[in-house]
Amino acid sequence: MCGLAGLLRPTADLDAARLDALAGAMGDALEHRGPDDRGVWVDDTTGIALAHRRLSILDLSPLGHQPMASEDHRYVVVYNGEIYNFAELREVLVARGHVFRGHSDTEVLLAAVMEWGVEDAVSRCNGMFAIALWDRQERCLWLARDRVGKKPLYYGWAGGTFVFGSELKALWRHPDFDNGVDPDALALLLRLDYIPAPHAIHVDTFKLLPGSLLRIDAATVAGGPRAHDPHRDQRRYWEPRERMHAALAQPFNGDVLEAENRLDDLLRDAVSLRMVADVPVGVFLSGGTDSSIVTALMQTQSRHPVRTFTIGFERSHHDEAHLAREVAEHLHTQHTELYVSGADALGVVPTLPAMFDEPFADASQVPTALVARLARTAVTVALSGDGGDELFFGYKRYERALRNWRWHSRVPGFLRHALAGSAKTHGEASRTGGFAALAAEMGARGIGDVYRQRVMRWRDPVAVVPGAKLPDTFYDQPDPLRGAGTPADAMMLADFSVYLPEDLLCKVDRTSMAVSLEARAPLLDWRVAEFAWSLPLDFKRHPSGNKHLLKRVLRRYLPDSMVDRGKRGFGAPVSDWLKGDLREWAGALLDPARLRAEGHLDADAVDALWQQFLGGERKWHTHLWNVLMFQAWHEHWQSQRSAVRAI
Repeated sequence: MCGLAGLLRPTADLDAARLDALAGAMGDALEHRGPDDRGVWVDDTTGIALAHRRLSILDLSPLGHQPMASEDHRYVVVYNGEIYNFAELREVLVARGHVFRGHSDTEVLLAAVMEWGVEDAVSRCNGMFAIALWDRQERCLWLARDRVGKKPLYYGWAGGTFVFGSELKALWRHPDFDNGVDPDALALLLRLDYIPAPHAIHVDTFKLLPGSLLRIDAATVAGGPRAHDPHRDQRRYWEPRERMHAALAQPFNGDVLEAENRLDDLLRDAVSLRMVADVPVGVFLSGGTDSSIVTALMQTQSRHPVRTFTIGFERSHHDEAHLAREVAEHLHTQHTELYVSGADALGVVPTLPAMFDEPFADASQVPTALVARLARTAVTVALSGDGGDELFFGYKRYERALRNWRWHSRVPGFLRHALAGSAKTHGEASRTGGFAALAAEMGARGIGDVYRQRVMRWRDPVAVVPGAKLPDTFYDQPDPLRGAGTPADAMMLADFSVYLPEDLLCKVDRTSMAVSLEARAPLLDWRVAEFAWSLPLDFKRHPSGNKHLLKRVLRRYLPDSMVDRGKRGFGAPVSDWLKGDLREWAGALLDPARLRAEGHLDADAVDALWQQFLGGERKWHTHLWNVLMFQAWHEHWQSQRSAVRAI
């Protein structure tokens, strides 16, 4: 796992020393992602500079150093991630005459590009990655991101320079990156708790969509951000809706036992590929279905006890440590658990703006950061169970949305319209449940509109963000599957396309990389995803419980008592924090005078919610937490930019 950064000028107007200094500073901002090695490559005849920070996982020798040039010297790459099927690709490439000096997957990636071209090579890679590749012959830069979006990649314009990096802190290091807050992106944050790609918190700045490629040359740079349309210019080589459509068109036609056998084989191989490393490997274990199945499949394929890690919360209903301990004892893993206090959790909060770089408000970021820190004391790679809920119907909100959609179809049209209109008079109150929330769903055109009510925070964020227009996302589509599949499939697709990469995977990436830990997600192997999409819904949603097929596989390794457990969230007691130890911190960030001076949020609207919350009238903690995460981020960003300007 690594960090990458770089820049491309519209003309070759900077000397090599200046390019080296600029890119080097951008790369050094990512030292936490790669503490083991540093590299910079420049070509002042074309105005390109690539920087890399390395966390050594495969081929720990200098032969794995980046930036790395291809065998024919046409391509130079900086790359973050792992290509799990690199050994298989290497065999094919050796048979085609390629010669390898080391055994890194980076060298295999370059040979694959030489052999098949950029898009075909990337399409052959099974892994998690963000790639920046310079083609010296065509004088163009390629950016690429893995299918699911496990690894991040930001890009944008700093004045007249095209800049890119694994995190925004790399872009901030460029002296001309004075891009302000994008109010539209801020509105998305208030709506969802995160900012989905291709949007980013800054103007003239973007995130590469999962499964996408972007080609940039000097002419593109010169055209500037106003000539760039990410939806047009980013090319998808793997698009979830298309792949789900294809899977639904050729459904799995075996019985449930055949599906169980197939899923067991796929997951076993996915886990095996992700256990390959030249450093210690462990697993996050919560005791739930997803992490337990990953742990079980690791242990069955390991000659030694697998290292498992979990955290417990003192005097909290969020504590799951005893569940993980039971699984670990049954599987005979080498288990490490750490009980943390409220003070331990609160100690993470001040570090969140620097950890995430972009305002991010999923409060489970706090326990995730704690378990990543724990795992890093013993391993460099940790597997996780991310993806099971989105692929196998794991969320309770799916059932609630289906129930409400059934009710919707039974209400006469004139009454639906009247109820939907009445919801507007309730404002944000229609987000807090009860009749107002149900009325808000009555205007639904499809399951997508109903499901959006389940996943959003602020109902009308543009009313709180001056000058904002709320961009459309996948969640704004009435029928995400466009007539194919079931309403349940449509909801899982929406979460897979947005919530999974932009919330869950972002959270795991930032918290793990903050402590130089690589996290891998076997359930999100693209082969597992496409198989899951081909399955009938009753293999997932079942009277005996959801995630039915996953649990059937898990029963091969654990007793029923450890499988049939209700779903628990990996949450945080935000409401208690804001009324307790964080009250003073929150009050300072939400001070109306401060909000008015900064001008990004409607001070009166925010203060009204804060006062209602303190008065105990409503549960506004989720609304307030995403405002607080923006405010804390804004303070951090301003201080970071001030430091760069002072150099």
